[in-house]
Amino acid sequence: MSEQPRRPRKPGKPYRRPKKDPVRILAFEALRAVDERDAYANLVLPPLLRKAREADDFDARDAALATELVYGTLRRQGTYDAVIAECVDRPLREVDPPVLDVLSLGAHQLLGTRIPSHAAVSASVELARVVLGDGRAKFVNAVLRKVARDDLNGWIEKVAPPYDDDPEDHLAVVHSHPRWVVSALWDSLGGPRAGIEELLAADNERPEVTLVARPGRATTEELLGVDAAVAGRWSPYAVRLAEGGEPGAVEAVRDGRAGVQDEGSQLVALAVANAPLAGPDRRWLDGCAGPGGKAALLAALAAERGAFLLASEKQPHRAGLVAKALAGNPGPYQVITADGTQPAWRPGSFDRVLVDVPCTGLGALRRRPEARWRRRPADLDGFAPLQRGLLRGALEAVRVGGIVGYATCSPHLAETRAVVADVLKQVPGAELLDARPLLPGVPELGEGPDVQLWPHLHGTDAMYLAVMRRTA
Repeated sequence: MSEQPRRPRKPGKPYRRPKKDPVRILAFEALRAVDERDAYANLVLPPLLRKAREADDFDARDAALATELVYGTLRRQGTYDAVIAECVDRPLREVDPPVLDVLSLGAHQLLGTRIPSHAAVSASVELARVVLGDGRAKFVNAVLRKVARDDLNGWIEKVAPPYDDDPEDHLAVVHSHPRWVVSALWDSLGGPRAGIEELLAADNERPEVTLVARPGRATTEELLGVDAAVAGRWSPYAVRLAEGGEPGAVEAVRDGRAGVQDEGSQLVALAVANAPLAGPDRRWLDGCAGPGGKAALLAALAAERGAFLLASEKQPHRAGLVAKALAGNPGPYQVITADGTQPAWRPGSFDRVLVDVPCTGLGALRRRPEARWRRRPADLDGFAPLQRGLLRGALEAVRVGGIVGYATCSPHLAETRAVVADVLKQVPGAELLDARPLLPGVPELGEGPDVQLWPHLHGTDAMYLAVMRRTA
């Protein structure tokens, strides 16, 4: 029997495998870790980048782009969500989280970078094909083509309510902060629209890396010898690294003689160390010492004066970080695992006490942008008893005439002035001191007596400090 002729194939394009882009795949993995595990990008991203470099998949430019994609997407997540919501035919809560992460990465490339629109859409669709499959990649393509029809300013005009109708909601969309956070920051900052807009914009800027030269162990002159290093603004021990500076490449940081520490945190430790004191100055306490940055600076300052530092931390793993940060300090110190609300020391044992209490972290949104979406107003109630208990414990731990510094990396009034006012009512024999002279040269510190630092005014995290003296 003769062979039948084969039917010709219908004309069409052969299947093309998606192109794997290591940079965007890594950025997607980081965003998934933040979403699925409640991880922080500043903890997730470095090991991912290190692994990619070790596999020779990345160079410095790749690492910079991956970092920008992750942090830029997280900082502007609220704005991008509002834009994407206009471009899909269902509520965002019905879009699968991995799909939304790819869409957000694409939106950031389209609206927040100089990547050409066609390249941003194409790269995002290829990423979707790799991590989501061809079917959902078509959805990503359709949505991002709609996003690409306008720029960021044009979209904001469409999706943000007018300022005059709802100022807080307008600012929330424009500057990508939850409305309740906008309201809380504005209450603490006070003043007109310009000030809160500058603060919210500063929260969305990439912060500089700031180093601290631990006294007696390293000098700022040594750190200034590092490429792209400049002197700090306010702290005599601070050195700032320009964009792209790698702390791990600095010998003094590797040796533990210097560390990475925001200048606001340095100022808090210096203020407590330098507050005027009558009588002995031999025993210092850091009552919430983890992860160890302030404790390391305090220990170095104490060593220069022949004083002893006790660094106390409730969480064992964080106490381990404190011990690592203090290793090699020349003066006497001890690290213990203890609860500052149930002290392991006798009342009146210390001359100086610092408690940098656990808080919502709203003062460090530049460094942990995902925290703004993770926190809720109810979290304030959860922290309130602990914050008050730690401050009461600190006031009991200090001798008459001794100094207590209450610090928090949050400007929320419920975590700052409200805590101090409540505890001073409950604890007799304590007075609030003017903390402003303890930060010499730092401008715009307000009416006092406490101090609130701000990213847009001081280039620091929004650290709060109140200084008290035990009088009886």
